Amino acid sequence: MVAFVHQTVKTLTLAALLSLLLGSVSFAQTWAPTATQAIELANLPGASIVGPPNPQTAIHVVVGLKMRNLSGLQQLVQAESTPGNPLYETTITPDQFLSSYAPTSSQVQAVSDYLSSFGFTNISAEPNNLLISADGTMGAATLAFNTGFEEYILNGAQVFANSQPAQVPASLGGTVLAVLGLDNITRMVSPMQDCAGSNCVLNSLPPQGFWKAYDVGTTASGSKTPIAIFVFGSADGIESDLRVAETANGLPKVPVYVKQVGIANPTDLGGGEWQLDSQMSTGMADTVKALYIYAVTDPVDADLAVEFNRFVTDNLARAGSASFGECEYGPYLDGSMAVMDGIFLQGAAQGQTVFASTGDTGSACPVVPVDTNGVPIVGAPMVNYPASSIYAVAVGGTSLFLDSNGNYSNEIAWAAGGGGISQFEYCSYWQDSASVPSCNAGERGVPDIAMDADPYETAATIYYQCGSAGASACETQGVGGTSLSAPLALGVWARLQSTRKNKLGYASPQLYRFYQPGTSGLLSTDPGYHDTIVGLDGTYSAAPGWDFTTGLGTFDVTAIRNLFVANP
Repeated sequence: MVAFVHQTVKTLTLAALLSLLLGSVSFAQTWAPTATQAIELANLPGASIVGPPNPQTAIHVVVGLKMRNLSGLQQLVQAESTPGNPLYETTITPDQFLSSYAPTSSQVQAVSDYLSSFGFTNISAEPNNLLISADGTMGAATLAFNTGFEEYILNGAQVFANSQPAQVPASLGGTVLAVLGLDNITRMVSPMQDCAGSNCVLNSLPPQGFWKAYDVGTTASGSKTPIAIFVFGSADGIESDLRVAETANGLPKVPVYVKQVGIANPTDLGGGEWQLDSQMSTGMADTVKALYIYAVTDPVDADLAVEFNRFVTDNLARAGSASFGECEYGPYLDGSMAVMDGIFLQGAAQGQTVFASTGDTGSACPVVPVDTNGVPIVGAPMVNYPASSIYAVAVGGTSLFLDSNGNYSNEIAWAAGGGGISQFEYCSYWQDSASVPSCNAGERGVPDIAMDADPYETAATIYYQCGSAGASACETQGVGGTSLSAPLALGVWARLQSTRKNKLGYASPQLYRFYQPGTSGLLSTDPGYHDTIVGLDGTYSAAPGWDFTTGLGTFDVTAIRNLFVANP
């Protein structure tokens, strides 16, 4: 998109009026594009236009800034993950990122001054200078970002969105990446599944059942590795329910620290999701050095970007689990994909990993607010974000079958497990080396790995809303979905990291490290994984080697541990 002079009579009239209200006058400006595009709902089923909102309506924006030397940081992550490279198994610190890759303090000041000139208040920058938050009005945002707003009724709820792309003055074009918060439509959902009904097979396992199923054997616990989970809404009750679960399962009590990001929301938006994440990640690990709970107000992209960013700037946890997602076109349009990808990249350079659920709608993605969770290919034919991010580990789902003694029998691709080809993320060097089919077109394939998800075959036992009554009042059986897959994978990774004294760094290159794609008619080999070759998610079928339903496969923990021990 080229810069242009904004000069239509209609817009000038509105600008002049709003300028008088805000004490700012600007009748002509050369604008530069950002990654935030227009969001149009007029033709979407279930949506009807209301009209422009009151310009004095309050709005909270998060301005994402462009990183310095982005390609250099990408090359650094590759060097840190390549055996034999002098930088292998090294990482950088947040201070090193700030000095070499972050936007400069003068860039932050320029954007802050610009926001202030339009009446924005509570302007604050995150420690890595990648995000600047501010409070203002829609009238101020209209002028500051050369955009406009419309209100809609979407399936009974009143929402708003920017009807024009967000732009900034040409002088800030090299600094501003995107403007988040200009809509409240793009929001993430949790894919947790409860087993219910006559088809429910109550084969519900405690953590030790998954240890046995996935061959933990003598692999050390995750006691040396701090981990995190990401939540939205209230974080109340997560720790107390975890304590009940630990007692019931005979597990050590892990240190828990709640990191509130933004205004605390008293509403329970998880419905047991966060109990699943906390209990199965620490439980699969046996124990961890610490569990950090990052809690944000709402599941809108602007809030979640700040939440992930705090995980990275704190640099306390080696890995985290994000059991939520949205159709990737949403974060692509609002610009949060570009912003979060940069945040995840900084985390990767620091040796941090986010394990993200691929969703429970098969080879489609959920369309909010319609509830299609657990129903394959009902939704948009796309994959979920943040699972599709090149710098996140996408965790898909399987149906896990055990023998009468609880030992691993086999797995098939779970019909509702997310998988497919990203329309917006590019193929990584580690997927390219694995000959992932979508890399032929330069596109990222999802998922990377998988774990148990099918609540109608082998589910997880969690403890939720226990209060003071104890385990007998809160035991819940039959919980699954890729919301289970992601924390299980996080727990395994905590064990592997502890085995290697947290030197494994960013997970994705390491997870693909030993994979050998088939050549000259030979089958691929998946050392360290159970290769799932049966099942489909709607569009895609499981097959020998990497596939779009289960990626590399599911962990054989002892086997992959031995690979890392034998190949430091």
